[in-house]
Amino acid sequence: IKMAEGTEEEQPIAESSKDDIVSFRVVYKKEIINISFSLDDTVGKLKRHIQDKTCENAIHLYDAPSVAMRCHCSTAAVPPAMMKLMHKGLMKDDKTLRECKVTEGCKMMLVGSTLSDVLTVQPPSPGSEKISKRLDAPKKELWCDQKEHKKVIERGIPEDAMPGEKSTQKSLPSGAHLSGMLNKHLDKVRLTFKMEADEVWIQTRERTLKVPMTSIRSVTSEPILGHEEYHIVVLQMGSTEGSKYWLYWMPAQYVNAIKDIILGKWQL
Repeated sequence: IKMAEGTEEEQPIAESSKDDIVSFRVVYKKEIINISFSLDDTVGKLKRHIQDKTCENAIHLYDAPSVAMRCHCSTAAVPPAMMKLMHKGLMKDDKTLRECKVTEGCKMMLVGSTLSDVLTVQPPSPGSEKISKRLDAPKKELWCDQKEHKKVIERGIPEDAMPGEKSTQKSLPSGAHLSGMLNKHLDKVRLTFKMEADEVWIQTRERTLKVPMTSIRSVTSEPILGHEEYHIVVLQMGSTEGSKYWLYWMPAQYVNAIKDIILGKWQL
């Protein structure tokens, strides 16, 4: 059709270029989910896509459609509201994949609970809280008041400690490493989170421990009295007292991010 003189034919809006689509892996527990997605879509939209994928994986456990299958699907999928995606730190819902520096072939960590995980958490029975209070042991001594930890705390904040902030929570800084802490031997410690290897590296001047995150049973912390912007953090790597790795002068704003990344689950 010939257009009138002085006008131009309106061109259709082009779809996303193939160059804007990247393929990457999302690791959830022991599963690997292969994803292809646009760099200009948001993290929130990606989470909804991952929910469909986890639901799709659940469906594959059944040979034929059934009520049981649909029921399993609804609880096995990870709801977007309960997801945390980690790639060079926590990915925020309103950011695009391009802004999060997602690249071809990269690896993300998915942290989250399925509805079935949540439904298995049993609420306390009526009156159990009162009974628990009556049976509680005497209040335990604070770590910073215990002799073995007090000798480290009394040396004061290390000169190269990272600035601490209380009453705030932040994702890990760029590079996913933290420095300026001390261990119980008074050695300077640096933590590096190797997301692609699912390891945390504990580095001192003498050695580097490459610890699989799956081998760490728990991460607990306690504010340092008088310096609440810093915490004592302990990584439990086994069942004995000797398998604990103590870290002193950890900036408080990073403690929750460390727990989320290492434990790979929500703190329910």
